[in-house]
Amino acid sequence: MRKPLIIDRSQDERFMREALALAAQGAALGEVPVGAVLVHEGQIVGRGFNCPISRHDPSAHAEMVAIRAAAQALQNYRLPGSTLYVTLEPCSMCAGLIVHSRVQRVVYGATEPKAGVAVSRGQFFDQGFLNHRVLVEGGVLADACGTVLSEFFRQRRQKG
Repeated sequence: MRKPLIIDRSQDERFMREALALAAQGAALGEVPVGAVLVHEGQIVGRGFNCPISRHDPSAHAEMVAIRAAAQALQNYRLPGSTLYVTLEPCSMCAGLIVHSRVQRVVYGATEPKAGVAVSRGQFFDQGFLNHRVLVEGGVLADACGTVLSEFFRQRRQKG
């Protein structure tokens, strides 16, 4: 039987700050600054930041990297009872992975109007054909998450 989910807003912000720190690591490498942490039983078990450019891997989104690390740490391809914190609304690829890995809850910061599928371009997690339900909450430290992205792209445009 699954433990009841207790939501602690201060914990949400704490873990989102961890994801923001990871986003900064990605930005330092020239990657789009998105960071993610996967938390299980109050502990971070997976960390990731966008790194498709440096890894030559189009699937190396922050969520993908964090979920892969968590699965290895927990020695389980399924991650029930876990929460994924990510600085940007997930895309369709990451949303599929979140469902398949049985993440219980996703907390994201900024919306992604071009490709986000939690609310921006559709409500993927609400689709009736899915065999797993994911709780989704957006807007945690949204301003900070959005600023990191805006600043990154502003600097990139200035460099030409």
